[in-house]
This record gives sequence, C-alpha cells and structure tokens, in this order.
Amino acid sequence: MTVAKARPENASLPLLDTDTLRTFVAIAENGSFTRAAHQVFRTPSALSMQIKRLEETLGQSLFIREARRVSLTPEGEVLLGYGRRLLKLNEEAVGRFLAPSLEGSVRLGTPDDVGTRVLPQVLTRFARSHPAVQVNVNAGRSIDLLKRLDDGELDLALVTLGHSDLSAKRGEVVHTEPLVWAGRDGGVAVQRSPLPLSLANHGCAWREMALGALDKAEISYRVAYNSEHCAGQEAAMLADLAVAPFPASLVQPPLRVLGPESGLPALGDYQIALVRRDGPGPAAEALAEQVVETFRERR
Repeated sequence: MTVAKARPENASLPLLDTDTLRTFVAIAENGSFTRAAHQVFRTPSALSMQIKRLEETLGQSLFIREARRVSLTPEGEVLLGYGRRLLKLNEEAVGRFLAPSLEGSVRLGTPDDVGTRVLPQVLTRFARSHPAVQVNVNAGRSIDLLKRLDDGELDLALVTLGHSDLSAKRGEVVHTEPLVWAGRDGGVAVQRSPLPLSLANHGCAWREMALGALDKAEISYRVAYNSEHCAGQEAAMLADLAVAPFPASLVQPPLRVLGPESGLPALGDYQIALVRRDGPGPAAEALAEQVVETFRERR
C-alpha cells in the first residue's frame, strides 16, 4: 500500500478533476481499462496516465491490476463513493443553470417497501435539481397503482412484478432482487404445521410467489396475518408468530433468512418496474430518469 506523504499545515489541498473522476468511476464500474476507454472515448493508455496522476495526487494505490481485470483497493472503494457523489453534484449544479427549468407537478405511485427504502433519496435529489416541481406520492398495492395509472390518476408508478397480472413489458425494470423466506432468528414459527404466514392481501406479487411455491412443494400453510405494510408483516415475524416472503435486502437482525435447511421452497427473484402513462410530460420524465439512476447506483 502506498503511504500518503505528510503535507505542510499551510499547504492547500489539491482539487480533484471532474474528468479524471469520471474516468476513475468508469474503470471501477467496468472492471477494465479497455471497456472504460470505450465508454469515455479515450485510449486505455490515456486512462492509465490519468489514474497514475490521480494516485500520485492522493498518495494511494486505487486499483489492483490483475491479468484480465482490475479491482479496487480499500482506498479505491472509499474514493468510488466520493467520486459518484461529486459527479452527481456537479451534474445537478450545471443542470440548475443550463437545463431548462421545469415547473408543475408529478403524481407518483409506489408500493410501501419501495417508498421507505428508495423514495427519500429520489425525492431529495429531485428537489435539488428541480425545485419548482411538486411531487405527489401515492402509496398502495401494485395492482391498484396500475389501475390508477390507466385511469389517468398517476403519471408514474413503481410496481412489483412477479405474478400473472403484471408484465415487465408494461414498464422498465429498474430493480431485481431475490425474494427469500424470513423469520425470527432462533424462532419456532417455521417448525409449525400448518406453516403460519404473514402476507399482504390478494394482488401482492410476494404473496402469489410464496403460495405458489408452497403449493408446488405440497407444504400445508395458513395465512395467520394480513398487512398491506411491510412493518405489519415484519411485526408478526419479530413476535415469532409467522414467517413471510421478504426481499433479501430487508432481512435484518433479529430476523434471518430461512435457507434450504428450513425445508421451505426457493422463491426466486422479484422485480420492480417503472411504468409511465402515455405522454407524462417533461417533469414526469425528469423524475423517471432520477428514479432509474437511483436504482442503478444501488446495484
């Protein structure tokens, strides 16, 4: 590891060049100087020179160079987070002055779990870049959100895909994640027969995926608790009164993923899609772009 040299107290810190940061992020995301060179329209040797100067500026090695790919050092991982934020902030600052100002309102529909996980970050960024646009958020079941979209009551809707009533062809898939069985760590609910379940009501993709898998595996069950909100489903698991199908990223202690040893069938992946109504308008399109970008950064 390169050791950073001590800097005199009265010396000013160097500024990071935006173009170099863009190159660094491209290499980190592609895992290759060659693929990144195609993305930023430069030669691999030019990118190597940029990274060399950046490493000299910071006094740290940023990449581990292997035969067929490059990976980040711990210092590189830290810089990647800063780099993405700085590039995004630069984009917002330039867009604030050069992009045409948008006004009006956007009606956005979202399921409960997406609204609590991702939406705050989306709304914060969008408010910075488009302060004159008002976003009205409506939470609900995916199947109901699609109906409201078709009725002209919403401009955009994030919907959960995974059952026969919804199709990825209607929108743009922005997120894919494993759906897993979850329960209280050390709990006994998973051992009961019939298996007690905590689910949302009919029309929920997670519910249909879970019940379909249990029926196929010929495992008896009973729906012990119904709740349209993740918090309600989680409460039953925390009390060790039921198990539930849950996104892997939402399973946090004292809950745990119930793996194959539990005897429960695999559930597969579920998806989140962004669906637009016909002709949503420039403000809605701008918000849609922010939603897609936020999910892309979370991969």
